[in-house]
Amino acid sequence: MKIKLGLLYGGKSAEHKVSLQTALAVTKAINHDKYEVHPIYITETGEWVRGTVLAGPLETVAELEINEKGTAISPVSLNTNMFALSDINNEEQLDVIFPLLHGPNGEDGTVQGLLELLNIPYVGNGVLASAAGMDKVVMKQLFAQAGLEQVQYVSFIRREWEGNREEAYAKVEDALGYPCFVKPANLGSSVGISKCDNRQELEKAFEEAFLFDRKVIVEEAAVGREVEIGVLGNDNPSCSVVGEILPKAAFYDYKAKYEDGSTGLAIPADISEDVYEEMKTLAIKAFKAIDGSGLVRADFFLTKEGKLIINEVNTMPGFTPFSMFPLLWKHAGVEYSALIETLVDLALQRHEEKQQIKHTM
Repeated sequence: MKIKLGLLYGGKSAEHKVSLQTALAVTKAINHDKYEVHPIYITETGEWVRGTVLAGPLETVAELEINEKGTAISPVSLNTNMFALSDINNEEQLDVIFPLLHGPNGEDGTVQGLLELLNIPYVGNGVLASAAGMDKVVMKQLFAQAGLEQVQYVSFIRREWEGNREEAYAKVEDALGYPCFVKPANLGSSVGISKCDNRQELEKAFEEAFLFDRKVIVEEAAVGREVEIGVLGNDNPSCSVVGEILPKAAFYDYKAKYEDGSTGLAIPADISEDVYEEMKTLAIKAFKAIDGSGLVRADFFLTKEGKLIINEVNTMPGFTPFSMFPLLWKHAGVEYSALIETLVDLALQRHEEKQQIKHTM
């Protein structure tokens, strides 16, 4: 029998469109002979809509926006054994969910927590890793505890900044200086990120970042090559080859990633074997620091002295065939379709292990 796989995509997030691109790519690559693919679309306003089983690959993003053609559902109906709702029958109980969600309300542990309560297997990181991986401040605190070297940073919540903006700007200048980067603490895909070379740009950057989150982080600019590595697995993860980002713009922003193609990728990166081995060790250390499972992409700066400084891990990295994470694994010998199957298998293995946990005295 086919595995009933729910593709969960869209989301109430600034990264909604990125998620649709990811979902489209997965429908094209997945083995429809092995998986019965059920689309579950979360609209930009947060409604959940379940579509009919896909007959095969889709061709356009518009086909994924099933607002009118699907059935509006309550998320709890995804587990029909626990919630006997009339809109879904038991024969349509899903075996596993693949959350293809980026950013808040999807990549941050919220959906993962829901799926845990519903006791449904799901692909990717759990509640803790997803939440910690989304909040850049918490992530950095965990990395510091693990002994991973990082750039200097400061953070602010909106109320603190609104109470004394001058003090916030002065703190950045005293602690970090220029240039620096201002980022929403809980967002990905380079949304809301600004590079600042002076006070005027800093003030504008704070305004921009606080549009997307109640917390911002400001980091010193690291001087070094941007290198990334994929981590795949649960308790015994493995690493891909290393890739390098070669941005033509000032930094690897949203436009460079998704719109104008103004960024080159070098895969594999031109690094020594010693640096590669160290990067694998540090990436797995970071993966375990957040209690990762399934996948992460670990991003580092490589200085001219050969020092590796961790920037962040992404718990749901870009996942089209042309995104860094799948490309890294392709160069390691794992094709995109096989990568999808591996992640589903890892999800089922993790879920099976969790069922062994005793919940009664």
